[in-house]
Amino acid sequence: MNWNTWVRQGHRWLSLAFTVTVVANFVAMALGEPPALVVYAPLLPLFLLLFTGLYMFVLPYAVRRKTRRQLAEQG
Repeated sequence: MNWNTWVRQGHRWLSLAFTVTVVANFVAMALGEPPALVVYAPLLPLFLLLFTGLYMFVLPYAVRRKTRRQLAEQG
């Protein structure tokens, strides 16, 4: 697998982890005052989702720019 495939697969698994931590957060809040660890648990997957999502967002623009540069050097 290449780097892009790893990032996409990691993004999918991170979204699953984020969803689970948010659901656990709501369950803990329904049972009373949750500990800080439970409240802040969704932040780590959320930040990792931010970075992988930004990478996937920028990737097509970077590839397009690289292709244009290579065509300009050839012609």
